[in-house]
Amino acid sequence: MLNAPSTLGRLLPETAALAGAQVETVLSRLREKPAHALRACFREGYGLQSFRTDLLAGLVVGVIALPLSMALGIAVGVGPQAGIFTAIVAGTVAAVLGGSRVQVTGPTAAFVVILAPSVAEFGVAGLLVATFFAGLMLIALGLSGLGRAISFIPFPVVLGFTAGIAATIAILQLKDFLGVTLTDTPHGSLAKFAATVRALPTLSAGDLSIGTGTLLVLIALQRFSRQVPPALIAITVATIAATLLAHYAPQLQIETIASRFGTEAVPSGIAATIPTFDVPWLRLSEGLSWDAFRELMPSALAIALLGAIESLLSAVASDGMTGHRHDPDAELVGQGCGNVACSLFGGIAATGAIARTAANARAGARSPIAAVVHAAFLTVAVLSLSTILGHLPLASLSALLLFIAWNIADLGHCVRVLRTAPRGDSVVLIACFVLTVSFDMVIAVFVGVTLASILFIARMSEITGVERAEENDKAFPTLPPHTALYRVSGPMFFGAAERALAEFERVDSSAKHVFIDLSDVPAVDATALVHLEGALHQLSKRGVSATIVGVRSAPKDAIMRAMHHWRTKPSLTLSLDEALLLHSRADAHPHAPSGPRQ
Repeated sequence: MLNAPSTLGRLLPETAALAGAQVETVLSRLREKPAHALRACFREGYGLQSFRTDLLAGLVVGVIALPLSMALGIAVGVGPQAGIFTAIVAGTVAAVLGGSRVQVTGPTAAFVVILAPSVAEFGVAGLLVATFFAGLMLIALGLSGLGRAISFIPFPVVLGFTAGIAATIAILQLKDFLGVTLTDTPHGSLAKFAATVRALPTLSAGDLSIGTGTLLVLIALQRFSRQVPPALIAITVATIAATLLAHYAPQLQIETIASRFGTEAVPSGIAATIPTFDVPWLRLSEGLSWDAFRELMPSALAIALLGAIESLLSAVASDGMTGHRHDPDAELVGQGCGNVACSLFGGIAATGAIARTAANARAGARSPIAAVVHAAFLTVAVLSLSTILGHLPLASLSALLLFIAWNIADLGHCVRVLRTAPRGDSVVLIACFVLTVSFDMVIAVFVGVTLASILFIARMSEITGVERAEENDKAFPTLPPHTALYRVSGPMFFGAAERALAEFERVDSSAKHVFIDLSDVPAVDATALVHLEGALHQLSKRGVSATIVGVRSAPKDAIMRAMHHWRTKPSLTLSLDEALLLHSRADAHPHAPSGPRQ
């Protein structure tokens, strides 16, 4: 019987010491990670010339972000103001506290497929709750040092759900692009697409013409994107065209921000105010029940997962353009703080935006100050241009998101991958795409990672094997009579152990002793140990003894612990030469004691 008090007396100090070490690690990261990139820039020397460069870069990105932020706020279902506030708050907080020098944070098209259903089902309060807890999850990921673990998500999974997100964005934008009137707003991308098709008789020629014209301008200017911001020119042209049509052809009834979101108090639909601190979702009794709170957690997890993936992919891309390296854990901490702040100022979820980050890097940004300038520009714009912004046609903003969705999908790259990748990877990609469009991203990533893991296990099992050393092998040693040598190669784990160790069932009946060479085995798991013990026991029942040789340090520790509980205990030696020497001595002195050696 175990002595419970003495066991607890031994375990409690060890547990306390381990917990203390973990707490110290987290506190250390809490001191090091926030504002990692900004502190690095100032340590290297940040002068007036650097500020001028950041100022110009921030203005360029601000011009690009203004129409895009409004379009994304509208696409989510919370209005243009929330999109701008998100870019202001998250763009400032994440830049200051993050780990990438030129990352620009704000609302992104990828989030639309997660946030729009949350708003439809739980309202703005539900969205803010999901965003707040997603921010906490991102901070926890960064402080726990798991930033680099995001890179372990297989590429076919990322490509598949990214293409699915692009398709979902396109489906959601068809309503405003075509100017149709839906009789109902069903949940799910496919249901919304079907509802849009049924509503085609209500199509608006004015909205369709404005949307198509915007799309054509964006496509025409894409090749000149380094010189001019296509979105700004396309939206400006569309706004002028919509204003002229409204004057000369009022029967077309082109919908604008003002016509949809305008009120008596705010006719333009965009109030000339800056974000103010407000926490409406803390009043859970006002329409947000505990059951709804629990149902929002999957959305929070999806926001955190997508935010981590997209922000780190964007940071990696910016590293290639600037020559600097980002800190992934610090970047997740910054993104998490940005999302928490957004939920407290009425914004939506945000992450690193690849297009805006690339524009920032190409404009010569040198530090996170450029992203702060971009946020300041948006603040000035909403305070001084709210009346003008109200004239933007919704069809042109939908066209902008359709254009972004096309670029996100990168169909040419998807086709190349499907043509060249192994069949299993193609299946994973297609499965993630279908599941993202049909259900949601969380299910797609979960299933995709599971399928990719199964493929990985199957592929790893193919490189693990057992083969008997033959006399024509150049490395074949001189063996005593009635002995055999088997070499095991590759990791011995649950996916490969049973198949590989089944080779021992075919040991020659004349063999009385088997040498098992594990020098090419880097790791073993519990399943492999069970199958190894079973194979040794079966050999023992046939009168065949065994010696394990050449075990590396990591597998050796596991094997030594397991051997204490094995029915058949083999000898264990450092090398085959030592095993042969011991075997010859045992033959010369058959009554001498024998046993496992370390």
